[in-house]
Amino acid sequence: MKSSFKVVGCFVIALMAMLPLSSAAQATSGPRLPWGDPDLQGVWDYRTVTPLQRPEDQADREFLTEEEAASIEQEILQRNALLLNRAPERTSTSNQVDRREDGTPGFYNNFWLDRGTTAVGSRRTSLIVDPSDGRLPELTSSAQMRADSSEAKRLAAVRRGAEPAQSWTDFDAGDRCIQHAKAGPPISVGGYNNNVQVFQVPGYVALLNEQNHDVRVIPLDGQPHVAAQISQWMGDSRGYWEGETLVVETVQFNGKHDQIGRPLLSTGENLFLIER
Repeated sequence: MKSSFKVVGCFVIALMAMLPLSSAAQATSGPRLPWGDPDLQGVWDYRTVTPLQRPEDQADREFLTEEEAASIEQEILQRNALLLNRAPERTSTSNQVDRREDGTPGFYNNFWLDRGTTAVGSRRTSLIVDPSDGRLPELTSSAQMRADSSEAKRLAAVRRGAEPAQSWTDFDAGDRCIQHAKAGPPISVGGYNNNVQVFQVPGYVALLNEQNHDVRVIPLDGQPHVAAQISQWMGDSRGYWEGETLVVETVQFNGKHDQIGRPLLSTGENLFLIER
């Protein structure tokens, strides 16, 4: 965390669940590109049952045992088999297209959902590695007030269909096909489209996310972030290499889109994110 930021949240997320889907994608110990950077090009799959935040019942546990990880993975496989073979039923509306409150599929059959069936190889209890508790940082008092405001409650009611919208801006960025929360940053597992394609040229890395086809172009040449007055839907990203690990720091979010794990209206321009 940099002390120069008065942060709404600062956290580090390790996207270590990505697996290559094409022969062009290389492992982190693979060959380098002609200009010397590690070759990460290709289509990568980041499905995983490892949650973004550490579950509260895991508290101080950073890693699962092999047996615990295997048990979770087996439960997922059994649930998928149960949902695949259960008797047909009429679905009911819910606050999500693909999921009802009891965890069963919404308008989609489970067949179409693709959240993954395995934990990350390190068996971490969360994708977040910093803060050390594996959870998103606490909101500042002003951000919490926005999240608890009557306007946030009204927007939540609109988005679950309980109240009519007063404007197109009442719908989230995903509904308006502007930017999808799971496309990030941070990139987060969702019901489907859990793939990202990596492109590299000297001095830049580009991340093309399957969800909404959002693209992040990340300079690697040490240039500073854009001025604080220039905020963006996906923030302003800058990257650098630590050995064979690509580290991406993002600031200058405009706070207008929902982010995974955050209540409505809580994410502001002071969010500081590090992805590895």
